[in-house]
Amino acid sequence: MRIGICCYPTYGGSGAVATELGLSLANSGHEVHFVSYARPARLTGFHPRVTFHRVTVTPYPLFKYPPYDLALASLLRDVSESRELDVLHVHYAIPHAVSAVLARDMLGTRRPAIVTTLHGTDITIVGADRAYFRPTLYGIERSDAVTTVSQWLRQETMRFFRPTRAIEVIPNSVDVSRFRPSEAQELRSAVATAGEFVLSHVSNFRPVKRVADVVRIFARVAAQVPARLLLAGDGPEIAVAREAAEACGVAERVHFLGEQEDVERVYQASDVFLLPSEHESFGLAALEALACGVPVVGCRSGGLPEVVRDGETGFLVEDGEVEVAAQRCLELLRNGARRAEFGRAAREDAVRRFAEREIVARYVETYERALAAR
Repeated sequence: MRIGICCYPTYGGSGAVATELGLSLANSGHEVHFVSYARPARLTGFHPRVTFHRVTVTPYPLFKYPPYDLALASLLRDVSESRELDVLHVHYAIPHAVSAVLARDMLGTRRPAIVTTLHGTDITIVGADRAYFRPTLYGIERSDAVTTVSQWLRQETMRFFRPTRAIEVIPNSVDVSRFRPSEAQELRSAVATAGEFVLSHVSNFRPVKRVADVVRIFARVAAQVPARLLLAGDGPEIAVAREAAEACGVAERVHFLGEQEDVERVYQASDVFLLPSEHESFGLAALEALACGVPVVGCRSGGLPEVVRDGETGFLVEDGEVEVAAQRCLELLRNGARRAEFGRAAREDAVRRFAEREIVARYVETYERALAAR
């Protein structure tokens, strides 16, 4: 098939998921066209059967706010026509689904099927805003197929919007050949000495990630055992994390790595991964850590309980329970055998339930059903 993928290019989960999916589709022989205002963060190097199309918004004095959604719709329409796309797979309802519907309406008789994947914020924050509620529902209803990344998000979508159409749950996937346990420890050796434990956190550093709690958990752990904290990614809460590290007296033990193309090295260097988010629609970073054989300590909210098996592949605590989360980390760090048992279970579960090949096949089936329905 010829598939267009529209996503945000940022470091967050939805962009990572969309990019990894597109690359997997290309590796399977499909022709893939990425459409966004910048090259997606994980779309690096050259890939056969992959093309990137940049959205350009032309500034006019008349526009106080440049109309990105219209520029996006225009480019989606042009790419769909010139490359004869079969499917437009858009990630996020606003503005991507609405722009895709507009692009389809501008086309002639040959129109691609529109598949919309909802990732979380587009429903729980953007979609819940009265100003965007109707456009979000419109994008959902006018799509040929709609998926969510977790059962929790599907339930939230049904509760918020009460759509008349069916919504399928297809979880995020992980490349288990890339995200795997590794004996190579260059990063760990560079930041930690022998005998020190390494904790980590990877995100786009938005407020929902509670990065200050990440640092507070680490500070309590570091007060009991020698440890280091790796923070990978970038975003608006970076300054908050730095301030928390200073306030907790652990600034010298916290390493800000910025955005990492080979983020698997961060997981592989870790003993425990921290994800105490207010909520996660899925928790892609947690899945990637599990695939690398690293136990996860996170919050029992959103879709994360569908990814982390509490007491088997990690621990889940209630929102804001910093002290409890620290104790769970210490349980794992002080008991090497138990940590290894959790790590083995984490790897096995990630391969069994979230391996990329099986998840990509489910998306292809969704594309085929949407095309048949059209």
